[in-house]
Amino acid sequence: MTDKLVVKNLFKVFGPDPDQAVELAKQGVAKDEIYRQTESVVAVNDVSLSVKERELFVVMGLSGSGKSTLIRCFNRLIDPTSGEILIDGESLTNAGEEELRQLRKNKMSMVFQHFALFPHKTVCENAEYGLKVRGISRRERREKAMAALEAVGLDAWADAYPDNLSGGMQQRVGLARGLAVDPEVLLMDEPFSALDPLIRREMQDELAGIQEKYKTTIIFITHDLHEALKLGDHIAIMKDGRFVQVGPPEEIVTAPADDYVSAFTHDVDRGRVLRAESVMEAPVTLQAGKDTASSALARMDEAGQDCLYVVDEKGQPAGYIRRAMLADLSGDTKITDVMESSYPRTDPDRLLFELYEQCAEGVPVAVQSEDGKFLGVVQPSQVFTELVSDETATESQDKAPAGAAQ
Repeated sequence: MTDKLVVKNLFKVFGPDPDQAVELAKQGVAKDEIYRQTESVVAVNDVSLSVKERELFVVMGLSGSGKSTLIRCFNRLIDPTSGEILIDGESLTNAGEEELRQLRKNKMSMVFQHFALFPHKTVCENAEYGLKVRGISRRERREKAMAALEAVGLDAWADAYPDNLSGGMQQRVGLARGLAVDPEVLLMDEPFSALDPLIRREMQDELAGIQEKYKTTIIFITHDLHEALKLGDHIAIMKDGRFVQVGPPEEIVTAPADDYVSAFTHDVDRGRVLRAESVMEAPVTLQAGKDTASSALARMDEAGQDCLYVVDEKGQPAGYIRRAMLADLSGDTKITDVMESSYPRTDPDRLLFELYEQCAEGVPVAVQSEDGKFLGVVQPSQVFTELVSDETATESQDKAPAGAAQ
């Protein structure tokens, strides 16, 4: 996939001396010291990133980290002090007033934390507002707004007014308004943070399906790590205006860049983040039609394993053999005569917590692609290890920054 949004060395400074503040920031001077010297606040400090087409990119940080300022720079609701923002290779930072207006109307849309609905307009009229600004005909904008409302499950409420809707439903209207214009890039600034936990989870679940339908690139701001891990293809952890670490969810959890990131991940349910492909290993196998009980036992001893897969001539699993199944057999017994042909299997994207029952029998789970290719095995011991808390998590809890567990 190609890059949709690229940001290069972006700075945003609020205060009387932004140029001096940027120079000090480039020299590595701390944010507080820059303020003491210039009375200027560096809200975004040398941020660079690239977001692929149709990617859901999450920026996560505590209050005051600069994440909301950053996302407003992307559509220039806030003008950056320096740096470059490119959309489809074209500079947004150099765009003129009219060009910027057209870009906001036709390419970008934004969903805010607070719903900002027009109380005197119906749900449908709120959803079609962006289309009205574009000059779309009444009939066409009604059709597009209704399609967006259907996507968020509110088409039956099209002619109701916002006051008749719950907070969660109002936020769905805000999302529908953003989707109705069919944006190429959707900016979402903590859109679910004001919702009750149950409704919030429902909205998180719906967002993935909505993105698949609209094929939209989404930049999502949150202070909640669990939300970030659930939604993000990539996650950027932000602190004091900088990106501390950028990577896929599995990397953020398993290889935190520093103690600050570790503090965020200390209480994460790893089983709901890590996938089969992240812990699978190359399989030690036996050959159907060749290996015998004797050679199978030797292979097990060599590998230090008590259960091995048997593969056919194409390298695909035909079954498995346990050490106990070979007891009391003559050494020349063919393994195909005693192997178990029914075996646990999964796809590489399966979350580890979903493998728990399959691992209960102690048989490695075969990881196979959609076309049946044998990619590796997940050892039950590895799944059980990841599903329980370890001492490292407890130790890192003591280092957690204030509010990190939000």
